[in-house]
Amino acid sequence: MKLNTLKPADGARQEARRVGRGIGSGLGKTCGRGHKGSFARAGKGKIKAGFEGGQMPMYMRLPKIGFHSKLKADIAEVMLYKLDSLPAGDVDFAALKAAKLVPSTAKRAKIVAKGDVSKAFVLKGIASTAGARAAIEAAGGKLAE
Repeated sequence: MKLNTLKPADGARQEARRVGRGIGSGLGKTCGRGHKGSFARAGKGKIKAGFEGGQMPMYMRLPKIGFHSKLKADIAEVMLYKLDSLPAGDVDFAALKAAKLVPSTAKRAKIVAKGDVSKAFVLKGIASTAGARAAIEAAGGKLAE
């Protein structure tokens, strides 16, 4: 291989389009841009994504569905097996925060049924799922509101 014999592969480079060279070239007069409109103007060939020529765009016509609660971020989930690391007895939100089972930004906590619990806990002011409630009551604990 010699540097002076290098050339691109066949079809890798296309000849530049020579516009405005007369009617015989096929790209004379309007140079392939048609008549009038934004695409015929210099520098105006791009339109924003979703623009549909002035009619109401599809993303605005379709209904917006679903709901995202802003309160959900304030609720910390505590697994049952992590709850088992606390001493048996009364457990409230302050005890969970002191044991670092919930982040400091949380405002509420919810016990989720994952793993097992072996101690009898009395949960005060803490929400729980139905499975977690059943597991806590089976271990001899209860949920006080």
